[in-house]
Amino acid sequence: MPEQFMSELQQMINRENYWIGHIFLVVFVTLLAAYFSRKVMNKLMLRAQKTHNLWDDALVGAAQQPVGYAIWLVGLTVASQLTLERSDSELLQFVLPVRKIGVMVLIAWLLVRLIRRVEANLMDPEFTKKPMDETTVSAIGKLLRVSVIITTVLVVLQSMGYSISGVLAFGGIGGIAVGFAAKDLLANFFGGLMIYLDRPFSVGDWIRSPDQEIEGTVEEIGWRLTRIRTFDKRPLYIPNSSFTHISVENPSRMTNRRIYETVGIRYSDGDKMARIIEEVKSYLRQHEAIDTNQTLIVNFNKFSASSLDFFIYTFTKTTDWVTYHEIKQEVLLGILAIVENNGAECAFPTSTVHVPEPLQLHSQAQ
Repeated sequence: MPEQFMSELQQMINRENYWIGHIFLVVFVTLLAAYFSRKVMNKLMLRAQKTHNLWDDALVGAAQQPVGYAIWLVGLTVASQLTLERSDSELLQFVLPVRKIGVMVLIAWLLVRLIRRVEANLMDPEFTKKPMDETTVSAIGKLLRVSVIITTVLVVLQSMGYSISGVLAFGGIGGIAVGFAAKDLLANFFGGLMIYLDRPFSVGDWIRSPDQEIEGTVEEIGWRLTRIRTFDKRPLYIPNSSFTHISVENPSRMTNRRIYETVGIRYSDGDKMARIIEEVKSYLRQHEAIDTNQTLIVNFNKFSASSLDFFIYTFTKTTDWVTYHEIKQEVLLGILAIVENNGAECAFPTSTVHVPEPLQLHSQAQ
């Protein structure tokens, strides 16, 4: 009898050790797989960084963390499954669904990370000879990420036993109610969509509105708001629906900058006006920073109160704000030199008072 008892006890211990050994082996293999996957991904990332292909950098960089988490998810759920089978726990029925949902979430996370990295690489001149417009890339990236998230949610709901058709029907009915309750939000959404489609401005453009006090550089175009950095460095947040009913100027897309100035000389220098105008025209036509393919006018056009006025109307080749003012200063100084070289002077407001001859008083002898 004692021998039989000891035999059964030894078999029980062996079974326990076998079960514990299985769990230990699963955890150990998971640790090894996570360790080697991290090493492999790091080496792949180093190799990908040596190339200028935007896809390998994006794919390897996006997969680094999700792959590691996927290994731990599978390993821990297998270990949990072995443990729960031994204890006959009711939690066993949740292990496989958790693993399935976890894998789908990790795949979605991988795709979202991949989209973000491809989006950044498409705008980076290191990866593309002609970087894509930031506004277009941002819009496409947002649409793709939203599509991935919505698809993942629907697939997860289906795997949990919920009917997708019922969810979609509920979403359609609920969408009507939400539409009435959030009409301003939807107006901003469609306003942002119109900005992406019509492209009146892009990220980085300098814009202004003559209808409202809006002027600055576009920093971000969101689905609800557009952020503009004013020239005093303050952020300005504008609902996208505002752009559907206001006029917007985009000086960043101008082809030239205009110089339009009036110069007045003295009335006493009127005989020199024709020569001054011809020399100014010749000076502007020969100036390397002036675009002679655009309108160029220098004409005497006004008898002012204190001066004879002529105006210059021309365009610079550059659109850069700082460079433009340097050119404008050079042009005005050149015109001033032409006026002085012709013996004339620029007029300033003066008044002439005509006094009649002094009265003569005749005294009469008393």
